Parts: sequence; C-alpha cells; structure tokens
Amino acid sequence: MEKLKQAIETHGKCVSDEVVKVDQIINHQVDCALMDEIGQAFYDYFKAKPIDKVVTIESSGIAPAYACALRLGVPLLIIKKAQPNTMSDPLFAKVFSFTKRKAYSICVEREYLKPGEHLLFIDDFLANGEAFKGAEELARQAGAVIDGVGIVIGKQFQNGQAYLDKHGYDVYTLAPIKEIKDQHIIWAE
Repeated sequence: MEKLKQAIETHGKCVSDEVVKVDQIINHQVDCALMDEIGQAFYDYFKAKPIDKVVTIESSGIAPAYACALRLGVPLLIIKKAQPNTMSDPLFAKVFSFTKRKAYSICVEREYLKPGEHLLFIDDFLANGEAFKGAEELARQAGAVIDGVGIVIGKQFQNGQAYLDKHGYDVYTLAPIKEIKDQHIIWAE
C-alpha cells in the first residue's frame, strides 16, 4: 500500500536495524484517514472469507482492526493485556513483547470466542510473531479458527512471517519491510 509506505517514510523513524517508530501515525497518535484506507485494504483482501470476528491485541491493532471489522459487518474482539476484574471466565496465553522486551499474559472472556468461529487477526506490526502466537493459542483453546492475518507493517527479516508461512496462514501485509539498513527502510516486493 503505497500511501502507507509514504507515511512511514515521512513520519516514521528507524530507531535501529530492527525497530521502526511510527507513533505519529499508527500507535500513539493515529492518522484516522490512513486507518480508514488500511481498513478498506484489509476488507478488499479478506471479504470473500467467512469471517465471524476480527481479533486484535490491545492497543495498537485496534484502529486498523476496527476499520476492517466495520466494513465486514462483524464484531471486533480486543484481547486484553491484563485481566480486568469484570472478566469472569478468561482464557489466557503468554506473549513476549519484542518492543517492550518482557513477557506478559493476554486474556479474553471465554464467551466471546466460540468453537468453530472464523477469525481474522489484525495487528499493527509483525516482528517475531509472538502476539499472533498468543492469539492463536487463545483461538485453539476456544476451538475457533484463524482464517486470515492482516498486518499493517511486517518486518520480514524477523521470524514472524516464516512462522505464519510454515503454518499455512493467509497473510496480507500492507507494508512489508525486507530490511532496515543505515536508518533506511528497504521494502520487500
């Protein structure tokens, strides 16, 4: 998605050869018009699939996941990074955050993930795939099926893409990064 890549190049910052900071447009301050176009792109790609719910992990994936779920006409399920005291029957999984460099539990109310439901997982970044693996584990526990994975920015030089490919997931990455070198992004074809 060229507009997204241009926004990343204009407003993003390469912090290292592994980290791109895009908090001005995606995960701290949100460019709502860009998120709307991202939601449309995911919708266009996944609209033929029998999606029952769009799923993301709080908080950076919420905006693109919402924009897509709205178009698909299905609920958005937000996986929590901490169990609220109102959650009565949670499912749990462990996740290691690449950017925060720590492990934490994620959870979802069991009643919101039903056996046989078809899910579309959307997230802002794909690095080593840990967030996805956590969502995958919650879906497995519930008996739900992940039919697609939408990634806003995918760092293909890390392990996440290989994991998704190995397990046969239908992945659509809007801004795939081949590598980051000398503070510049090299886009994958």
